[in-house]
Amino acid sequence: MPLEVAVKDACSTIGEGPHWDEASQTLYYVDIEDKSVSRWNSVTGGVQKIKLEKTIGFVIPSKKGDVIIGLGQTIARLEWDTKKVTVLHEVDQDKSTRFNDAKCDPWGRIWAGTMGLEKQSAVVEKEQGSLYCIDTDGSIKKHVDKVSISNGLAWSADHQTMYYIDSIPRCVYAFDYDIDSGSPSNQRIVVQLPPDTERTLGYPDGMAIDSEGKLWVACFYAGRVARYDPETGKQIQTVEIPGLRTTSVCFGGKDYDDMYVTCSRHWCTLDELSKFPLSGSVFRVTGLGIKGCPSVMYEG
Repeated sequence: MPLEVAVKDACSTIGEGPHWDEASQTLYYVDIEDKSVSRWNSVTGGVQKIKLEKTIGFVIPSKKGDVIIGLGQTIARLEWDTKKVTVLHEVDQDKSTRFNDAKCDPWGRIWAGTMGLEKQSAVVEKEQGSLYCIDTDGSIKKHVDKVSISNGLAWSADHQTMYYIDSIPRCVYAFDYDIDSGSPSNQRIVVQLPPDTERTLGYPDGMAIDSEGKLWVACFYAGRVARYDPETGKQIQTVEIPGLRTTSVCFGGKDYDDMYVTCSRHWCTLDELSKFPLSGSVFRVTGLGIKGCPSVMYEG
């Protein structure tokens, strides 16, 4: 299937958190290590980038017209035109963590997780992170703790299942989900990557769900996005990416049949960069014959 570099003349250190904004036909994404958030216009090809003072784990547009970002250990509003930052919440004040991936549930609540600080690529102090929900009224609540690297999130079409990744145990979990209250329960494993396959199957990272209810998981260290059936836990399709450190994925385009993939070049060896010179790019995959589900903006 066709693959191309979507964002020309741009290279992220740790590209992450792609979010397609349908109204503007733009792709938001962050560079965690560069402490920046970018907005790529798919019509003009132009890129706008804002640099801040702390790591940025995610970016999600808000119905108020600004964006919500995971800024260090804080949840903050960023007014794009003025670059004004307003901190809404600070978490994990007794730990050395930062916010990582986040998504909105179908009602527009933000689910955002933290992780321990990396000492080297994919090496963190385990079980330091947590998963939080920021409700539409602005309140925040911790739902899951003892998380090592909080990552991909997705919800089933009937809103009754929430999927969630912790990268270090290399698991995709499912929860029963009460959409009215925004409460998960009955945690269970739906995908478990086999032991001793870190360099072949990688670590599960960011995730998206398609219109058929299948999960697309970016596989860090494996240079691929893998499609899983959450009912069986089996891998049913693979898209090879020309960057081993594949970080996240989302669907976009006018019909949501384009797949956007971010990746990292942080801590790449010279040998790895010679083999994968496009590491750090934002890629667009077309011709999948599958449509994804729209990204949801924050309703608060």
